[in-house]
Amino acid sequence: MSSTLLCGRFELSLKRPLVMGIINVTPDSFSDGAQYLHADAAIRHGLDLVAEGADLLDIGAESTRPGAETVSSEDELKRLLPVMEGLRDCGVPLSIDTFKPEVMRRVLDAGADMINDIYGFRHPGALDAVASSHCGLCVMHMQGEPRTMQVAPHYQDVVKEIRDFLRERVRVMRQNGIQPNRLILDPGFGFGKTPEQNYVLLRQLRQLKFEAYPLLVALSRKSMIGHVTGRPAAERLGGSIAGALAGVVRGAQMVRVHDVAATVDAIKVWQTVEHGVFA
Repeated sequence: MSSTLLCGRFELSLKRPLVMGIINVTPDSFSDGAQYLHADAAIRHGLDLVAEGADLLDIGAESTRPGAETVSSEDELKRLLPVMEGLRDCGVPLSIDTFKPEVMRRVLDAGADMINDIYGFRHPGALDAVASSHCGLCVMHMQGEPRTMQVAPHYQDVVKEIRDFLRERVRVMRQNGIQPNRLILDPGFGFGKTPEQNYVLLRQLRQLKFEAYPLLVALSRKSMIGHVTGRPAAERLGGSIAGALAGVVRGAQMVRVHDVAATVDAIKVWQTVEHGVFA
C-alpha cells in the first residue's frame, strides 16, 4: 500500500499525521452555525486555517448533525462554489463534504481534490461521479441517516461491524476501478453511535486498520467529548485535542478538526516525544 494519498492536484505524504481543517458554510452546524455562511467569511477562515498549519481543508455546505434536514443540490452548490473559487489557490487540497452525486460532479469540475461522503459512496450514482477522477475519497461509516442516526443505535460488535463495512466498501470501490491510494477510511464517530460505542471505537482504533488503508479520525467538538467533559461545543478544545491525539497514537493518519493551530502544536509535541526529532 502506498505511503501517499492521491488527492486531486496533490499527493500527500502519510509519513506524519495530517490535519484537515473544517469550514462549515451552513446556517445550522452544531458548533459554529452561520459563522462562516457567507463566502467572504468562509474564505478568510480557510486562509487562516492554512496559515495555522492545515494540510487540507474540508468544506461542507449541509449540516450532518443529528436531526439535520437535507439541503437541495442547488442551494448546496450556491454555498460551495464561491468558497471553492476563493480558496482554489490556497496551497492545500480542497475536500468537499457531500453525499449527492450531482454535487460531486460539479465540485470536481470546479477543482475539488477530495470528496468526503458520510454515506460511504453508497447512493446511486456516487461511485460513477468520482471513479474516473483523481480525487481522494474519504469513505465514512454511518448507521442510518442524519435525521435518525442517534435514535437507539445498536451493534452486536461495533468494531467488527464497522471494520466489515469499511472492508466491503473498499472492495466495491476497487471493483469500480478506484486506485487504493485514493482512499482514506473514517469510522464515523458520532454518526449512529452512542458515546460508549464511540469510545470503544477510539480505544480499539488499531483493529479497524486493514491492508494499510489510512484512517481519518473526526471527533472535534462532538457530543462524545461533551459527554465526558460536560462542556458545550464551543468549550471542547481540550477534549478534542485529547481525542485527536488518542487517534494518532492508535494509528490515524489524518484528523479532522475545527481548532487547527492547537491541534498542530499538540501533534508536534507528541511527535517530538515519540521520535526525538526537532523540526
